[in-house]
Amino acid sequence: MSRTPFLTSALIAGAAATALLLSGCVAGEGQAAEPEPAASGAAASLEGQTLNIDFATYNPLSLIIKDQGWLEDAGLTVTWVQSAGSNKANEALRAGAIDVGSTAGSAALLARSNGSPIHVIDIYSQPEWSALVAPAGSSIGSVEDLKGTQVAATKGTDPYFFLLQALEAEGLSPDDIVLQNLQHADGWAALQNGSVDAWAGLDPIMAGAEEEGATLFFRNVDFNSYGFLNATESFLAEKPDVAQAVIDAYESARAWAAEHPEETAEILAEVAGLDLAVATKVITERSNLDVDPVPGAAQVEVLEKIGPIFVELGDVATQQQVDAALATLIDDEFVKRADAARFE
Repeated sequence: MSRTPFLTSALIAGAAATALLLSGCVAGEGQAAEPEPAASGAAASLEGQTLNIDFATYNPLSLIIKDQGWLEDAGLTVTWVQSAGSNKANEALRAGAIDVGSTAGSAALLARSNGSPIHVIDIYSQPEWSALVAPAGSSIGSVEDLKGTQVAATKGTDPYFFLLQALEAEGLSPDDIVLQNLQHADGWAALQNGSVDAWAGLDPIMAGAEEEGATLFFRNVDFNSYGFLNATESFLAEKPDVAQAVIDAYESARAWAAEHPEETAEILAEVAGLDLAVATKVITERSNLDVDPVPGAAQVEVLEKIGPIFVELGDVATQQQVDAALATLIDDEFVKRADAARFE
């Protein structure tokens, strides 16, 4: 049974998702086994099965699923693990601490390029969740002003790659700044105490910083990669029924968020410790949850632009590794069978 949602007010979410995109998946070594569909007329029983899955404040759909208790109600024993950033989700996936984890698309590609056995199985959002941030009263007003400054960013996450793209677009390089590799919340703290001059921010922390007077001095939605829901190859092969339940829950949560934008913002506010106004801004202005959930050409196009940066900076040894990862990253079989009404 679902828990009672919180009641507040906010804006109404967007329209239905666009047409399905083609998958970038190819057959071969490293590809997740194609799951068997559930028996006709009913979902397979999940009683007695286990699931280790993350939740993250940058993934509002995960918060809805956790809050509503759908997976537990379906009979699963669920262990929820909070991801503080894409890098932490990737660490947990690689270590086998979680079966399913939330990252930015750029982080998922980096992980698979370096041998992490993961596949993207759902697109949970198309966000503008990263920008470059300066503290109130700062003289920094452009990317060019960053030359010679201390900049905080979390390596292996979308804000980090956002920063690199911003530098390149304005004629600078990583050598023109002093990078402080700090987790997202620590980057904001460092900006507040003056330890750094700028921060590559991530919502919802960034939205809270903005409310406190920080300035988003460089924004470009095209430099943000999509929100990827990733699963380990072993999980997809060994527990296809559980994997399908996760996808069904995500698509149920997407529909729930569209119908309950106020409650979605309230859930985010509670988990992230934000004022409701800040959480509402994140949900209604900077989180496109009404996005085609099938990973495919749109995501590959973005990642093709980011991949060479990995090689240039030495984060991945060769472009061939990046190309191989792109060719095997996507597994769209589960989301193409998604039942958004399963957890109504």
